[in-house]
Amino acid sequence: MGLLSQGSPLSWEETKRHADHVRRHGILQFLHIYHAVKDRHKDVLKWGDEVEYMLVSFDHENKKVRLVLSGEEVLETLQEKGERTNPNHPTLWRPEYGSYMIEGTPGQPYGGTMSEFNTVEDNMRKRRKEATSLLGENQALCTITSFPRLGCPGFTLPEFKPNPVEGGASKSLFFPDEAINKHPRFSTLTRNIRHRRGEKVVINVPIFKDKNTSSPFIEMFPEDEEAAKASKPDHIYMDAMGFGMGNCCLQVTFQACSISEARSLYDQLATICPIVMALSAASPFYRGYVSDIDCRWGVISASVDDRTREERGLEPLKNNNYRISKSRYDSIDSYLSECGEKYNDIDLTIDKEIYEQLLQEGIDRLLAQHVAHLFIRDPLTLFEEKIHLDDANESDHFENIQSTNWQTMRFKPPPPNSDIGWRVEFRPMEVQLTDFENSAYVVFVVLLTRVILSYKLDFLIPLSKVDENMKVAQKRDAVLRGMFYFRKDICKGGNTVVDGYGKAQNSTEVAVEEYTLMSIDTIINGKEGVFPGLIPILNSYLENMEVDVDTRCSILNYLKLIKKRASGELMTVARWMREFIANHPDYKQDSVITDEMNYSLILKCNQIANELCECPELLGPAFRKVKYSGSKTDSSN
Repeated sequence: MGLLSQGSPLSWEETKRHADHVRRHGILQFLHIYHAVKDRHKDVLKWGDEVEYMLVSFDHENKKVRLVLSGEEVLETLQEKGERTNPNHPTLWRPEYGSYMIEGTPGQPYGGTMSEFNTVEDNMRKRRKEATSLLGENQALCTITSFPRLGCPGFTLPEFKPNPVEGGASKSLFFPDEAINKHPRFSTLTRNIRHRRGEKVVINVPIFKDKNTSSPFIEMFPEDEEAAKASKPDHIYMDAMGFGMGNCCLQVTFQACSISEARSLYDQLATICPIVMALSAASPFYRGYVSDIDCRWGVISASVDDRTREERGLEPLKNNNYRISKSRYDSIDSYLSECGEKYNDIDLTIDKEIYEQLLQEGIDRLLAQHVAHLFIRDPLTLFEEKIHLDDANESDHFENIQSTNWQTMRFKPPPPNSDIGWRVEFRPMEVQLTDFENSAYVVFVVLLTRVILSYKLDFLIPLSKVDENMKVAQKRDAVLRGMFYFRKDICKGGNTVVDGYGKAQNSTEVAVEEYTLMSIDTIINGKEGVFPGLIPILNSYLENMEVDVDTRCSILNYLKLIKKRASGELMTVARWMREFIANHPDYKQDSVITDEMNYSLILKCNQIANELCECPELLGPAFRKVKYSGSKTDSSN
């Protein structure tokens, strides 16, 4: 989760006094990096995934499942047995926001050969097995995006009660501070977001109106005036960073061969973000209720929204410099490549002094405005020992701002004095239940980058349309019901690709309109006369590549999953979870998820993840079995 500095964290008031210092020196650090590596070319293709996990404990006797607050201890042991003992250990482990969470990545980045695609799932299995081996009896490692009863009484083990009085980090009515990772960055972020905003964060998620759901659905908070004002009818109310950052996701980072290639990939993939987010939808439940959304994005965006009332346009500007249209956690606001410039149709708020400084230092206009936009934000955490740095050799002040702009895509300059190249990070995906699914989504996105570069594909549309797609992607059953703006002619300069019907399609033959509304099935699988489909294009690419039989078989299995999720033949995780709860014998069609229903759901998720049972609705009939169980919970209970 970004920069993890060690030291003595400063309060918000102290951090605020140093905000201009951090911005000023952050820009100097960026300039040192840029000038040192701007002409760097021929970096080899490398990439890697990040999977976030939750630790859960099953109480089979009482039919409860809780989040285990032992992430720090498990992480310490994993690091001690792994990278600290062997620098070439196949897995790496890092902390995450929740004290019930850990993050795993491959020990070394994957390279540019096609055979690397055949190692992704095996590495994910190693991670699951490695972490599971450290858990207690009836505990399990789960890849679920949102824990359905997060914030409900007794959702943690050990149990802690929230502390909404002054002095706590979040002051939440529902989320205890003990569920926050003990690293000072996380509690400081939580406290400083609230202090900067001037009030608690406000998250309102629409309730799913079932047959017996009260209408209007209204929660009462008579002892908390702030909550009473902030909560909305027919919405599930949440009030803490943990409700967003306490969810899990799946991310992929790519190293490009040059800065120009990184900028191009950043732009092209930004248009794909809402499509893949809808395809990976896996979070329909919040605070013990069935919601009317399928993705976490809006929840996590609101959970870290530190904008003041002035910055949100609710009061005249007096103490702040800007109106800011989005949370720090949202979709991108500008393309970076020259091809994307004409599609930058969103009003971009920038720090004009920083922008002029960057131009004077030789930074081009598109990159300068990108950085100047990031730097309208204040630093949210600052450590006393990290105030004064060597700008030529350190980048903490730059990363302080950069890493707390959590956007769908992140453009990542190399660290100073390293052999790492220019990178982009793809951030919108929801984590899936199984290593097979997570591998499928990772391979799909990575393979798509290869095809974008090889065929010089162009997915660019006006950025305002990408924002509209992001809103649609989060809605219930967006994969089947949503319509998304997408480019019709994706072939630059008349390049020929093969469409889903085996016919050559030339860009000059496509209708004059650049983009139109399409279903995800059309975007992924193609529709004659409308769009060739991403999967047929990927298959065409594979046919022209030398790939060993095993790797080709694995890739085709992954693409088959994506294809069938897009067509509706297979359910998304979100749809499958909804069906599971709807069919639970205890469900009263009132949008409420009880402890026992939650227990049944997470137990089933764990069995599916460890391939102890089949789930053809989610995975298809040909899902493979493996020998290890990967879980210490007794599934027979």
